[in-house]
Amino acid sequence: MASREIPFSRIPGVRVGSATSPNRRTGVTVVRFGRAAPVVVDVRGGACATYDIGSLRLDATFGRRWALFFTGGSVYGLDGARGVRQRLVEEEEGRSPFDSAHLIAPLSGAAIFDLPRAREPVPDYAPIAYEATRRASRAPLEHGCFGAGAGATIGKYLGRDRAMRGGMGSAAIRTPEGSIGVLVVANSVGGVYDASSGRWIGGARARSGQAVIPPYDRYGVMPSGTHTTLALVATDIAWSRPQLARLAVEVETGLARTVVPYATSFDGDVTFAASTERRRPPRVRSDPGEAVDRFGLIAADLARLAVLRAVDPKGSRRRGPADRASA
Repeated sequence: MASREIPFSRIPGVRVGSATSPNRRTGVTVVRFGRAAPVVVDVRGGACATYDIGSLRLDATFGRRWALFFTGGSVYGLDGARGVRQRLVEEEEGRSPFDSAHLIAPLSGAAIFDLPRAREPVPDYAPIAYEATRRASRAPLEHGCFGAGAGATIGKYLGRDRAMRGGMGSAAIRTPEGSIGVLVVANSVGGVYDASSGRWIGGARARSGQAVIPPYDRYGVMPSGTHTTLALVATDIAWSRPQLARLAVEVETGLARTVVPYATSFDGDVTFAASTERRRPPRVRSDPGEAVDRFGLIAADLARLAVLRAVDPKGSRRRGPADRASA
């Protein structure tokens, strides 16, 4: 079987749902695994807003999650955890620890900053997250300003007034050995660069409407607290948690090639890596890191493609890893 591109939501064991606020300016995206999946997290930004990531360290006792959520609203958006958990428990997903009669469904999440400058009511993210969890399915994802990417912007190195729209994007591939995909919410201070074409796809907006190449001499005046790139790399291969951590690092390599700059002191950049454990790890002839590094290279390129689709959903049917493999 040749490698081919698939929707992120078609990775075995993965379902994805999104919901957007009534004003269409913010939202939540939820990834469900159907059972407790091993998850690790790698925090690269210096100003992240996250929910329950402490036990995702490699030395943690229980680093498994039933779902992950990405949300707008900064710390307000983290209230969406209540809605995700409520829906999971209603569907009897979770576990009953220590002989308790109550189900517990561990989950984690991260938020972007998309709060408006105007003093207006902040939406209640719990019902938005509940709806996103309810909608989770294997249907192909919409790219652009949907769900957690509804209020995302990019290219804030000249200020929020000059930023372009960001969004949510994804890319995934099925190989003979297993599937892997990357989901991204692009809300960066940096511009977006397509290394495959050598073109800037988005960034700060000039008066002409075109992207302005990031001015490195002006980084000292970057506005703080408004930029984050969130990513999830998911696979059906039963990698160990240290191997999942390696995949997360490789995804961040791809993001750093595409989002310029990436992981600054004011960024909330966070990457999760999860496995649904449906396939055994590939056999290797020598070094056990050989296979995970090979999939890491794929994941890095998928991260690039996911960002491009988040920012330019209509014009981003670009060649991905599967296309190049068959060329």
